[in-house]
Amino acid sequence: MQKSSDKFRGGALIATASLVAALLIASVEPSSAGPFNWFKGRNQQDQTSPSTGDSPGASGGGGGLFGGLFGGGRSSQPSTESQASELPLGDPEVAMILNPALSTPTLATQNIGPTKAAIEQYKGIVAQGGWPSVPAVAMRPGSKGQQIVTLHRRLEVSGDLVGMSIPDEYDAALVAAVKRFQARHGLPPTGVIDSKATVAALNVPATVRLAQLEANLKRLQKLAPHTANRYVLVNIPAAQVEAVENGRVIQRHAAVVGKPELPTPELSSKVKEVNFNPYWYVPRSIIQNDLVPKGREFARAGRDMLAAYHMQAFDPDGNPVDPRTIDWNGQAVYTYNYRQLPWAENSLGYIKINFPNKDAVYMHDTPLKSLFGKAIRYESHGCVRVHNVAGLADWLLQGNPGWNINRIRSLKQTGEQISVPVNRSTAVYFAYISAWATPDGQVHFRPDIYNEDGAAYASAL
Repeated sequence: MQKSSDKFRGGALIATASLVAALLIASVEPSSAGPFNWFKGRNQQDQTSPSTGDSPGASGGGGGLFGGLFGGGRSSQPSTESQASELPLGDPEVAMILNPALSTPTLATQNIGPTKAAIEQYKGIVAQGGWPSVPAVAMRPGSKGQQIVTLHRRLEVSGDLVGMSIPDEYDAALVAAVKRFQARHGLPPTGVIDSKATVAALNVPATVRLAQLEANLKRLQKLAPHTANRYVLVNIPAAQVEAVENGRVIQRHAAVVGKPELPTPELSSKVKEVNFNPYWYVPRSIIQNDLVPKGREFARAGRDMLAAYHMQAFDPDGNPVDPRTIDWNGQAVYTYNYRQLPWAENSLGYIKINFPNKDAVYMHDTPLKSLFGKAIRYESHGCVRVHNVAGLADWLLQGNPGWNINRIRSLKQTGEQISVPVNRSTAVYFAYISAWATPDGQVHFRPDIYNEDGAAYASAL
């Protein structure tokens, strides 16, 4: 790893299965509305968040100068952004997202047969006319009226509502059905209809769901039989990471993946190394669109943007550039290369997981933890941010003597820069699995965020 005084040469460096068993709540009482509350006064922007700047491509991926930095990071507004960057404490819906059930691996060959059966099931649903559209109104225990009748019918058709239930009342059976539906769609199983994401998922037509199953069966048949005994899966539509060994999910993590206009690529590789306290080399697109405008803003105020964000600039020959000599209104700033030093707000966080791939993407930490608590996590420029990435790094380094979770966590405090080759062979797959079924009979769906399933649908997500 280069020291901060070294020259920067050569330009920018290349740098779920079933949730139902653990997530269905035994009580018929739904949890109180949390960060996904849509109908009771929360801003609808809770469903989205500012862009956070990972970028695949020849210039290398990254964490983003506007993921806690140029988009209003803690450096410029410490009193508000510091709180906004952290996960809320004690929120039950966030806890549901951050603690997904382990269950069957998404790429298990055992899922192929159930997915075929689900296709036949959904062909029957489509042949019968599908399901009704649910109105975008808040519904919870005590609600009555025609919208409850419609919700009953919607969940009966998909097989989520079973047993006795009063058709125009939001009773205990309907609470259980809503929880079951939400869990199958990767949403916090609160048992109430009060989120944009739940309504959007309810109103995806049955024809679209059938097309998703048919497209994803082909992906499962192609990928599942060829997975290694030990591997990491990034399921892009699920925005989730699995660590799998000998057919068992050892860990499952919430993740942040690429937004539709800057998608996370599908790939197959092997984990090469884990970087602790890495530099972040800024992609050209972010230099153009974010870094230079921010530099000009700081210059007008008589401030040094590079110092504020712990950054360095290098000319095209790799020579350090004195920040005092930079003309932010000139054209030379676009030819410089920039890197961010390790610190608390480094856009990669303190862990970066590398594996060879043509798109120069990787998995990493982030200072903007609040993104992990969102139901919809398509926020990056291509790279993948992983919640509790220290736990994943610990699993990857099991074959490395002297490495354990305590040592890994200590590096966050010490700031020591070190790159550790992964001794134990571990494959990594970035896959696009938006629909699949598991041996327990549950049929799982995630948004076809990149329109890869052959049945485009204007989702409200």
